[in-house]
Amino acid sequence: MTSVAFNLCTLFFSSFVLLPLEQEYRLSICGKICYAIGGAPNQVAGSAAAFFLQIYLLDIAHITPFHASLVLFVGKASGAVTDPVAGFFISKSRWTKVGRLMPWMLACTPFTVVSYFFMWYLPPFVSGRVAWYLTFYCLFQALTTLFQVPYSALTMFLSTDQKERDSATAYRMTMEVLGTLIGAALQGQIVASAHFSHHCTVNPPVNTTDTWHDTPSFPDPSDLLSHQVSVCGSTLKSLRQRDPYALNSDRAIPFCKGLGLTMKHGPYVKLTASFLLISTAVQLEQSNFVLFCTHAADLRNHFQYLVVTILVSSAVSIPFWQKFLQRFGKKCAACGISWMIPFAVMLVTIPNLILAYLVAFVSGLSIAASLLLPWSMLPDVVDNFRLQNPHGKGHETIFYSSYVFFTKMSAGIGLGISAAGLEFTGYKPGMCRQSNDVILTLKILIGVVPAVLILVGLFILIFYPITEESRKETKLALEVLR
Repeated sequence: MTSVAFNLCTLFFSSFVLLPLEQEYRLSICGKICYAIGGAPNQVAGSAAAFFLQIYLLDIAHITPFHASLVLFVGKASGAVTDPVAGFFISKSRWTKVGRLMPWMLACTPFTVVSYFFMWYLPPFVSGRVAWYLTFYCLFQALTTLFQVPYSALTMFLSTDQKERDSATAYRMTMEVLGTLIGAALQGQIVASAHFSHHCTVNPPVNTTDTWHDTPSFPDPSDLLSHQVSVCGSTLKSLRQRDPYALNSDRAIPFCKGLGLTMKHGPYVKLTASFLLISTAVQLEQSNFVLFCTHAADLRNHFQYLVVTILVSSAVSIPFWQKFLQRFGKKCAACGISWMIPFAVMLVTIPNLILAYLVAFVSGLSIAASLLLPWSMLPDVVDNFRLQNPHGKGHETIFYSSYVFFTKMSAGIGLGISAAGLEFTGYKPGMCRQSNDVILTLKILIGVVPAVLILVGLFILIFYPITEESRKETKLALEVLR
């Protein structure tokens, strides 16, 4: 009931508090906040799944690493496949009194709540648990996609001013990181209490090859019921805005043709290739960080606080990165993503509590940059495409849906491979101590693999052609077109 009330209040607040857009399509601070609020509840659920779903499946639901990898990969793949499908149907949908995007966000909300609730429920049967979690995780991923695609595409309809869109994106990322913080903090306490057992309170040396005699403990299912997630839309008046660039005579680009054009658009290909590698690295860090703290770094009693440190650091650094990219440029700000590499390597080689908190803080700074930059750079790519294709419209959802498709698919592959690696090296669900091979695998997944992915992604970004000068030229040309 609380989440439903929050949902209704947010929609009411969004529809009446947002000031009308001026002729220049500039946004008020209140309008930016209303837009940003819509993304927070979705992140509450997403962050909980990103940080804790893998350890929940392994050590609480007690399914094998192979089956956990199957759930993670198929779930991410289902969300990825839904992206272009959602983009196709959204681009074909008609404008209503509340716009073309709001009906999609409203329709998927109640089903998302139900799927998320059962995704964290421990069923009383054992043999069908894999099918249970696979079903509800796939549903959750697909339904959140139906919300995220129109919500993220809304950025292009908020304003024609690039600085205004960047500012709105920064507000949105701040709210989403705060939502991520809330979700991870609450879920972290739940998972920590369920994962805690007396025979693991005193950790023996983790680098051991002793035979395991621990008895897996099955917690009470009532302890594992998660908080409902409410996904809400925002800025109803902005949703009513049609494409501010399009002429009345312009025709919508057919989806298949638009998809082909986007795949040939150089800036989009380079941006997507770069950040799908970077986002995969961040996903691997998030998914394996709790397992690493538990089994490889003797930080079992601190992992939930380390996760909160990461997210607090991300939340407070978003305004810093927004100012940085405005002053020094977006490509220069991308260098901040690499900050996590040396600290993660230090944590892997020298596991220490103080160092762990320092790594968590710096990783939060890097994650904030990796979250803000692609969503800030993607509108520039869409503007560049608009300038080269001035007599077409309706391509915004194609860009956003295909971008999310590639990043989700790559993340799903990465998570599936990492969980399968744990299966191959002999991970035993529910045990306090793991073998040396498992510990080595976790160190590679936390240190080596993300470092390589981030470095390759940043190398590709060097060839991204849109600079601050070209952005200004595109802005002037589009103003003439408008």
